[in-house]
Amino acid sequence: MKINESGRINPINPYQRNAESQRQEQMKKSTRKDEVTISTEAMKLLEAQNSGNVDKERAQRIQSLKQQVSAGTYQVDASQLAEKLAPFFKQSSEN
Repeated sequence: MKINESGRINPINPYQRNAESQRQEQMKKSTRKDEVTISTEAMKLLEAQNSGNVDKERAQRIQSLKQQVSAGTYQVDASQLAEKLAPFFKQSSEN
């Protein structure tokens, strides 16, 4: 009775073969190049921004807010914040 086949040099392990094929697939996926697409809406916004149609008052207000935040002098109006958040809390309590 023959228990082991001594004539086989390299027995094939199906699990090893499966793992190797998965590694090869991952390598193919990792070498794939990333791709970026820009929507038409984003293109329109970019064109509007570059064309100089940005409201000057709005741009000045944004710049002023950036300076206040960076200097640490920006103060949040708690009553305005509460008014904006109140509808969200009302919706969640009704459900």
